[in-house]
Amino acid sequence: MSRQFFGTDGIRGEVGKYPVTADFMLKLGWAAGRVFASAEGQTHVLIGKDTRVSGYMFESALEAGLVAAGARVTLLGPMPTPAVAMLTRSQKASAGIIISASHNAYTDNGIKFFDAEGRKLSDDLEVEIERMLSEPMDTVPSAQLGKAARMVDAPGRYVEFCKNTFPEALSLRGLRLVLDCAHGATYQVAPQVFTELGATVVVMGAEPDGYNINRDVGSTSPTALQARVLSEQADLGIAFDGDGDRVQCVAADGTVVDGDELLYVIANDRVRRGRPPEGVVGTLMSNLGLEQALANKGIELVRAKVGDRYVLEQMAERGWSLGGEASGHIICADLTTTGDGIVAALQVVAAMAAAGESLLALKSALHKLPQTLINVSVPEGFVLEDCEAAVAESKRVEDVLSGRGRLVLRPSGTEPLIRVMIEGADAGENHRLADGIAEAIRQAH
Repeated sequence: MSRQFFGTDGIRGEVGKYPVTADFMLKLGWAAGRVFASAEGQTHVLIGKDTRVSGYMFESALEAGLVAAGARVTLLGPMPTPAVAMLTRSQKASAGIIISASHNAYTDNGIKFFDAEGRKLSDDLEVEIERMLSEPMDTVPSAQLGKAARMVDAPGRYVEFCKNTFPEALSLRGLRLVLDCAHGATYQVAPQVFTELGATVVVMGAEPDGYNINRDVGSTSPTALQARVLSEQADLGIAFDGDGDRVQCVAADGTVVDGDELLYVIANDRVRRGRPPEGVVGTLMSNLGLEQALANKGIELVRAKVGDRYVLEQMAERGWSLGGEASGHIICADLTTTGDGIVAALQVVAAMAAAGESLLALKSALHKLPQTLINVSVPEGFVLEDCEAAVAESKRVEDVLSGRGRLVLRPSGTEPLIRVMIEGADAGENHRLADGIAEAIRQAH
């Protein structure tokens, strides 16, 4: 059975448009409650959310569905996605749910599930939930109904967890940081974490009103943070996305430092502090400069398909502890089970504190190659392999770039687009080559 609702990262879409509706979420809560039911005792499910106004509606709907299925529910309130994963694990819960559309605008929302281990659901479990959605909804006898309660100390528990991922021998005293919380789920916990570790913290993007999440702030819009870092003469700026599973940084001179560069800094710091070199998992879109810089340190880069679940799969297969994407979705598997913006940022500032160097200095050995990305609109059902002209042009480009650049040609997982990415030392050449392939695709329909 193929999945109808679950994509590469849960269920996501525009609020009010099926399946992102209150009635669907009621049924989804019930279906999940049935699937996670255990003969060992009452099912226990945690629900967290980001700060979008629709979170109230979906929280109530999921709670009602779960209770109708006999599950006990713990409501966490606004919490980062990785906090829900951590608390699911620490509470020995059956599952965790985060209501969030990540870096999207407030008009979207979505649902992500975690299993009892705090990991994204397997394909089999997602298929089983979708199968249950097709069954008629019923309600357990009154004596078996679940109850719901709030965990009032959830933020404090997560703050302590994050602090414990920071090396005990180090301190952030003397560092001036600007935190951009994207008016999202990190707005309470992130400032507390960094302040308690000794940093002087300036906070922005921490006044959520239900509608302003990710609006001109956060990891996808770093311009405001760049200006604030410069005006505050800060050592570092740290930007999270709406649900706190991504991070981008801004160096003291205003330079944006992306996920590829942060991966390099973290990996190199681990080697510098005496850990045996192990590989790093990136994606097809990870910059060739990252691969080259890691290789110079004796560290292998393996590329997974785009999407954190595929990065995690490759990490687990190889027994490696570090992986991520240029978007800033960084996974430190020795510390947590999923991408965590705060934990990743703590590894970066730990590297700065341990070396006594700026972020710019720590990443100076990585020289990113220019990338050109063109998104080509195609009709629904378009099959790239059937486009002979594009296939031929792609082969020609690969021959041109052989040994000095890369071509990535892939359909989007969410939109009717073909993404054409070329990476090489000559930005002008990259654009010309990418445009040639894009034009061949356009001419094919």
